[in-house]
Amino acid sequence: MSTESQKAQPNKALEFFPNPAPERDYEIRFEAPEFTCVCPKTGQPDFATIRIHYVPDEKCVELKSLKLYLWSFRDEGHFHEAVTNMILGDLVELLAPRRMTVIGDFFVRGGIKTVIEASYP
Repeated sequence: MSTESQKAQPNKALEFFPNPAPERDYEIRFEAPEFTCVCPKTGQPDFATIRIHYVPDEKCVELKSLKLYLWSFRDEGHFHEAVTNMILGDLVELLAPRRMTVIGDFFVRGGIKTVIEASYP
């Protein structure tokens, strides 16, 4: 039985585990269709699907930590461009992947749909 103190809380602590096949190039893809942050100008919520594609080197991101990390943006004010690049930067810093792309596919706001694609290297 779960207690209040055992419930997962959003946080920025990304974790990794050793790549089980570092000798080979293979792509890992994640899609987070429930991403939210807040518009820094209006305070209104912004909704997006975040897509992460990467070729790992020595490390792979642990999924529960990734989920809690993405959740941590829910009450923070960020421009779409900034938050997409922040996610890429934090993951690159943690994992040092061979390649990585983060796509922020934001819902329509004021008649404009925004898609941001940031890549490493």
